[in-house]
Amino acid sequence: MTGDKTKFVSLKAKERGFVTYGDNNKGKILGVGNIGNSLNTSIENVLYVEELKHNLLSISVHFFSSLPRNFIRFVIMQKTVN
Repeated sequence: MTGDKTKFVSLKAKERGFVTYGDNNKGKILGVGNIGNSLNTSIENVLYVEELKHNLLSISVHFFSSLPRNFIRFVIMQKTVN
């Protein structure tokens, strides 16, 4: 999920539905698309959410997707180092 429309390489408007955050606040889903800088380095089915301040990536959702495992290991290692 992201609130930054400029991150998308493709975006399809979808003004229905909400996401619920951990504090039970809701964000309106405005679209869905792909983010990245090329077809080789992109993440598919990313939600564009109104006024979302931080980019969120669910590792559990993408773990069995087409993302390379090296990418997932990198994200986990970066989180533990910081």
